Amino acid sequence: MKKNKPNYSHLSPQQPIGIFDSGVGGLTVAKEIKKLLPHEDLIYFGDTKHLPYGDKSREAIIDYCIRITSFLLEKNCKAIVIACNSATANALKEVLELVADKIPVIDVINPVAEKVSYEIHNNVGVIATKATVNSGLYKKSIRKHNKFIKVDELATPLLVPAIEEGFKNHPITHSIIYNYLSNKKLKNIETLILGCTHYPLVLDEIKQFYGNRVRVIDSPTIVATQLKIILEKHQLLHEDNPKPSYHFFLSDITKNFEKISKKFFGKTIDLELKVL
Repeated sequence: MKKNKPNYSHLSPQQPIGIFDSGVGGLTVAKEIKKLLPHEDLIYFGDTKHLPYGDKSREAIIDYCIRITSFLLEKNCKAIVIACNSATANALKEVLELVADKIPVIDVINPVAEKVSYEIHNNVGVIATKATVNSGLYKKSIRKHNKFIKVDELATPLLVPAIEEGFKNHPITHSIIYNYLSNKKLKNIETLILGCTHYPLVLDEIKQFYGNRVRVIDSPTIVATQLKIILEKHQLLHEDNPKPSYHFFLSDITKNFEKISKKFFGKTIDLELKVL
């Protein structure tokens, strides 16, 4: 039985876009959305109280995601971006069931997997959290579109805590990155997918390790582009909004989140504690 196409005629371009992640990583996606869609109001939820999602059980991740999605629906969002690979890998099905085609949902894995599948990539590496790697979703999604691509996934669990603690361009992150990327699983890769939205925050250090030998995929740009395509398709782009609002809700206020969000969004950001 063919599924009916979703009807979003009840939505308005003036409604905000909802974005959520376990912490600061999703800000890399939010930053690209702001850049590509400069007139959109954004509501961001960072579940800093429960980070990192990567070492949590699937049941716990689903519970967090359902609560956050319900909150963003209450905030009248016209679209939701799951800006977290661990959340996508473990709770996408449940989020889609909850949303029930009321609004579009964009995740961070499928748009990236599809793009990589149709470009010239033979040996692809994925670094991600344990929860994302254990799901195997990157490999499944890429090989669904192109069964000839070889995909090797490596769990890199120490990176998220290091980034959340603010260790950027620091001997600690240099050491973690060197040890992970030297793993034999990634020995012959031509392309590397950063399978966690935190990882673009150490993109320069990752590129420094590889030089020009490996292409590193910029996931946030791909996700923001996919969001724009969907909003355009359904006439939901907000194109006349000279002063867009950016509202950040956190389950635990952290200094690193304040620092990075101010760097990405300027001094006028609104941070609010919200425990769900």
